[in-house]
Amino acid sequence: MEDKNRILSELRSVLSDFERVSLSPGIRTRVLALLPAYDSLRELGKSLIPDGLSISARDRLLAYFIAYPRIVLSEKELAVVAGISEWARRVRELRVQFGWKIITGVTAKQMLLEQEFDEKALPLEHLSPNDYVLLESEQDREAAHRWNVANEIRKGPGGSKEKILLYLRTNVGKPVTGEELRYVVNQKTEWARRTRELRTEEGWPISTKMSGNPGLSIGVYVLEKDRQAPTHDRRIPEPVRRQALLRDRYRCQKCGWTHDSWDRDDPRFLELHHIIHHAKGGKNELDNLITYCNVCHDEIHRVDTSG
Repeated sequence: MEDKNRILSELRSVLSDFERVSLSPGIRTRVLALLPAYDSLRELGKSLIPDGLSISARDRLLAYFIAYPRIVLSEKELAVVAGISEWARRVRELRVQFGWKIITGVTAKQMLLEQEFDEKALPLEHLSPNDYVLLESEQDREAAHRWNVANEIRKGPGGSKEKILLYLRTNVGKPVTGEELRYVVNQKTEWARRTRELRTEEGWPISTKMSGNPGLSIGVYVLEKDRQAPTHDRRIPEPVRRQALLRDRYRCQKCGWTHDSWDRDDPRFLELHHIIHHAKGGKNELDNLITYCNVCHDEIHRVDTSG
């Protein structure tokens, strides 16, 4: 408290002196007169973080993010808390080297366009490109390795869709963030659309909280299994796909499996089955679709083929 009071006193003194200096005709004189105020504000921001958590700018930023998970934090408040000009690099280190699921406003907006965000769970109407959000308070300790892999894929050959698929196939069954996918394609804006196309047009079982697995964190993608759906199952419109899953309560309608039952030794996922087969004129409409886990779905198609 003594430090805060001292800094506030110094700040008042600087601003008081600035009233006199502001009458000076020289712009640089006025700018230089404000520098102590700038320094005082940074020191005041640093002093707001509790003792023991403010060893470094990165520590202060992490403490602040953890205090406000799933809250949109502006670049200005993060700069104040960090107390250094390179605060954005420290945020990136928290994400890349230390595995904290922090996304930028740019990434969030791109996911929002593809309806991969639940706006009720995370209101984003006032999000700007330079804002940040900590998606969850649990550290991902495998993140550093994944980011190294992402960097190698990013520098390699291929288009955006190929790189995203390669990265997902390298991490089958593991949650990866939208920030990782955006980085893989060198920050290109179409990454979220390309990821959706891999699911809806090419049949890769990529789940998000809004598409296939409500138990996932916001902003996370998982390639459930390294295989494509049959060609006739790839053209189900995304809104219809989501309606069918929601109607069936994200549960296999044959065995009752849900993502709550997921087990590493039995990594199932949910698929949609055509009641009247596509080859026999069945349409991609809600009434002709039913949710099965991939094991039951495969069994049904084996029976149909053998019959």
